[in-house]
Amino acid sequence: MKLISWNVNGLRAVHRNGFWDKFLKLYPDVFCLQETKASPDQLPAEVREIPGYKSYFFSSTVKKGYSGVAIYTKVEPEKVEYGLGISEFDGEGRQLTLSFKDYVIINCYFPNGGRGPERIDYKLRYYDAFLEYCEKIRKTQPNIIFCGDVNTAHTEIDLARPKENSETTGFLPIEREWIDTLENSGYIDTFRHFNPGKKDMYTYWDQVTRARERNVGWRIDYFFTSREMQKKLLGAHIHSDISGSDHCPISIEVDF
Repeated sequence: MKLISWNVNGLRAVHRNGFWDKFLKLYPDVFCLQETKASPDQLPAEVREIPGYKSYFFSSTVKKGYSGVAIYTKVEPEKVEYGLGISEFDGEGRQLTLSFKDYVIINCYFPNGGRGPERIDYKLRYYDAFLEYCEKIRKTQPNIIFCGDVNTAHTEIDLARPKENSETTGFLPIEREWIDTLENSGYIDTFRHFNPGKKDMYTYWDQVTRARERNVGWRIDYFFTSREMQKKLLGAHIHSDISGSDHCPISIEVDF
């Protein structure tokens, strides 16, 4: 089974720039999108309904053209959950959970910590609530896959300029510590599982400074799985050759 995750930074914009071609090139079993910035009624029919896939959308209700996630799946899930079940977080349309017979997939667009300390606090509280949510699911379904834009680079190898960004949100010690906690709780960073020391591998580049041309980037998009799934992992990749957003798609292959 092949799964793709991509922060598209506006699904309507990606569609205008050849979304179909990119989708068909990747052709996953499950396609998770973040930062869709649109409700389903704002999307053309060919984006809402792709032949061979069931599609699910969760959009922001607090601000139009903001946040939002979507999942396309070849196999229809047994259950779909929208959000964390916490109103202060769910109004921003950040999370979709699909439950299948043998596994659970969670697609999440985690908050950015910019715009001051209040937003960093919001981000950290979201992190804690998310891990608690995963651990609750894990009690009855140990096979958990979650993906998305985590908005934090974990270690110095995960961004081009760690020293210059040591006091920048997205690389603050308190943000990075949560990923430590996540891994210590038994969740695997799938890309690092297969590529433990590989450098210059990023998933986000600032568009204003044309950082992608120079590969001055950050790895802030992830696929994590629960430790129980380790033997089922077959591969993990970053598709930096695919453009259309300030992020690129990432993927994993799993033996299901």
